[in-house]
Amino acid sequence: QVQLVESGGGLVQAGESLRLSCAASGRIRSINNMAWYRRAPGKQRELVAIITYGGSTNYAVSVKGRFTGSRDNAKSTVYQQMNSLKLEGTAVYYCDADVRSDYRDEYYNYWGQGTQVTVSS
Repeated sequence: QVQLVESGGGLVQAGESLRLSCAASGRIRSINNMAWYRRAPGKQRELVAIITYGGSTNYAVSVKGRFTGSRDNAKSTVYQQMNSLKLEGTAVYYCDADVRSDYRDEYYNYWGQGTQVTVSS
């Protein structure tokens, strides 16, 4: 089946940057909207960014101006450039995508396993 795999997480100091990637694999025919979510310790999952097929983006207020989402449709990959990371940015970041594949006749929503981002002082 379709699989989404996030990568690029790690340990950084506040003020530094990271670039996350999410690659979709499987017998994919097309991918519509993609999104990034995160779950911080002790908190509920929150929507971070939405990246449409055409590359349009929307961001959570907490990250706007510092995070930039983009995608490469030829590679079935979405990115999240995270600049000026703050301590509260520590979380597991998840990729989400609506995918049409050979396995289904309609678009179906998939989630990645997450990648850990830890921001230290």
